[in-house]
Amino acid sequence: MYTNEVTVRFCETDALGHVNNTSYFIYFEEARVQFIASLGYGMDVKDWRFILASTKCEFKSQGYFDQKLKVESYVTRIGTKSFELEHRVSCEQTGILIAVGNAVVVYFDFDNQVSAAIPDDMRTELEQHLVTEEGRV
Repeated sequence: MYTNEVTVRFCETDALGHVNNTSYFIYFEEARVQFIASLGYGMDVKDWRFILASTKCEFKSQGYFDQKLKVESYVTRIGTKSFELEHRVSCEQTGILIAVGNAVVVYFDFDNQVSAAIPDDMRTELEQHLVTEEGRV
């Protein structure tokens, strides 16, 4: 499981005083990019190999300005050309679950504009972060 932390910025909140729903997708994106970087894939856009096919978020409770959030990311499925990440956002201080997100990431050949098979070395790295249905909280 890969973990990163976010401190909620004022601009990420809305008129009701809690984190705006769109901000969670930014947290997921940051976690996704950092997760991919942790696998050894660089952040050079000229050599980028991934596209986001879908993403969703379920809101469990509210987040607030200046709150420290923990974003845990893990792999839930590895296919031939794509993999799925689940993200769990919780309050770092209390452990209260705030949101759960999912993303389908496709390994992509930008030169030919087609999806491509996940390389064996990447598959091995992804398998180290795989959490099965039985292992989920």
